[in-house]
Amino acid sequence: MVAGDHSIPPVLVPVSGKLTDEALRLVLCRARTIAVVGLSDRANRPSHDVASYLQRAGFRIIPVNPNLAGKSLLGERVVASLREILGRVDVVDVFRRQEFVAESVEDALAIDAPVIWFQLGVADPGAATRARAAGRLVIEERCIKIEHARLCA
Repeated sequence: MVAGDHSIPPVLVPVSGKLTDEALRLVLCRARTIAVVGLSDRANRPSHDVASYLQRAGFRIIPVNPNLAGKSLLGERVVASLREILGRVDVVDVFRRQEFVAESVEDALAIDAPVIWFQLGVADPGAATRARAAGRLVIEERCIKIEHARLCA
């Protein structure tokens, strides 16, 4: 995936619409930078656990949380919005309540993120449809930590 190139190779979007393990592995192997939207500063929260795991696995994490903007979390400066990120983001991992998902997707489209990942329990069918129509790969109802541990560890 090249910055600005949002075309998804056919192997990633099979006719059935279901992502294969091969497709998920390809996404996870190509990704280097993951913006975690809704990253909590509380270590007992799933977003913190997932982001910490991804860091240990070698990914660069960009914490996104308007309530913590400007602070440091997991050794990275927290930004209020995806639109504040300078540089390439390979995956936007969303940990927000449904009423905030559409905004996160619009911001992900604005920064040209090729993959938008909705964590378990995060859903907005309209926002997912909009992202797909814009040529992005949307992964829903999966945990990036679980999938990485299962497919790449």
